Amino acid sequence: MDDLATLDGIALSGLIAKREISAGEVLEAAIERIERLNPKLNAVVHEHFDLARKQVAAGLPDSLLSGVPTLLKNTGFEAEGMILSTGSELLRNNVSKRDSTITARYKAAGMVILGKSNTPEFALSFTTEPDAFGPTRNPWDLERTAGGSSGGSTAAVASGMVPIANSSDGAGSTRLPASHCGLFGFKPSRLVNPVGPATAEAIGGMSTPHAVSWSVRDNAAMLDISAGADAGDPWASPAVAGSYLAAVDKTPPRLKIAMIVDVPTGSPVEPDMVASVEETARFLEGLGHHVEKVRDAGYDAEALKTAWRIVVGVNVALGVTGGDPASANLSRLEPVNQEWVREALAVPGTRYLWAINQLHASSRALAAFFSRYDVMLTPAAAEPAPLLGKLAGRGKTLDEFYDLFWSHSPFTAVFNTSGCPAMSVPLGMSAKGLPVGSHFGAAFGNDALLLSLAGELERFAPWINRRPALFG
Repeated sequence: MDDLATLDGIALSGLIAKREISAGEVLEAAIERIERLNPKLNAVVHEHFDLARKQVAAGLPDSLLSGVPTLLKNTGFEAEGMILSTGSELLRNNVSKRDSTITARYKAAGMVILGKSNTPEFALSFTTEPDAFGPTRNPWDLERTAGGSSGGSTAAVASGMVPIANSSDGAGSTRLPASHCGLFGFKPSRLVNPVGPATAEAIGGMSTPHAVSWSVRDNAAMLDISAGADAGDPWASPAVAGSYLAAVDKTPPRLKIAMIVDVPTGSPVEPDMVASVEETARFLEGLGHHVEKVRDAGYDAEALKTAWRIVVGVNVALGVTGGDPASANLSRLEPVNQEWVREALAVPGTRYLWAINQLHASSRALAAFFSRYDVMLTPAAAEPAPLLGKLAGRGKTLDEFYDLFWSHSPFTAVFNTSGCPAMSVPLGMSAKGLPVGSHFGAAFGNDALLLSLAGELERFAPWINRRPALFG
């Protein structure tokens, strides 16, 4: 049963469909791996194995991922009867009474949800170290972060607990941990995946749900399951022609790719990250693509950094206070997040609208950029996975924490503010033997193009057998 950990979701589901193994056996094998590995990694914080067993016992529908065990991120995703604590002591015992739309779609496809993966408090960090639940450790090096905010999901997949896991991405929170843990992480265009029914958009439209996985095809198949507008959504992304999975096997056209390695705000990037992207560029040219080094993408990065802090802070403040600041118990929040919420509560409406307009300005800038280039290539982060504690808010002021946050992943957030799709592809390794992701983005709605490129890269530079020591 140990070799099940090496199979991707589509392969597992295929074995179940051919009755070579049962969905129950696949589930129990995943539970065994979680119980064995989680004490070292702390990737899963709310285990709901009883609900998963009931789901399997009730019978599963046919689909390419039917019977595949998975996890929901412990932020923003409701599942009836499961805890949704968002990494916070404030909501430690909060139990959902319904499914989010995306959860219902996973279940309708027969994906088996085992519980909730660890996340920083309110998903507000690029390291998963919540005070309430403790740090998630990187399977490649237990002294290092798995990244954030989807760090629990990413560590779970990277260690082989499950082949694919749900994530969300408001500034890079799918792509950044994927880079740190050697996985494929994909952020679709805005509202390809729904965020309802509780809301029509998350943090000003910047937060996008999807997944981290070993294989590109699993990621695309899961997107085929979850994609599509929810009833009552104010808008939707363009529908894909065909399926996302079909795009993976389609050879992309020879692309004009812009490579950017200079941080627009001027913060440094470690040489390992630059070297990896330059190696990726040479590999792409060997495949026939044209890569051109450019300095920037033409958006106001300093204004965007300021705007992101305002929009996220105000949205979190609303969630914490319910619109009534006087009734909120901010003392139960982590200190840096207390400071962030108090700052946000003092933001005038006109300042918030200014920040929203900066997000829209980045959409205009990237639309102009992608009229000249097909794809943007950058490092996924400014460094490989750092030691635990470096990026955490503990003992830092909000300004100190936020500057570290923004400089750690300086290339990713513009794809959230603009709504454009982006992905981290695990093509490199650092000098210390840590995974390094190459980051790709494309114009709004060009999700299938990115998946085709990812499929091509996976075929010619496969990473599936490059596993961490703590695996399976």
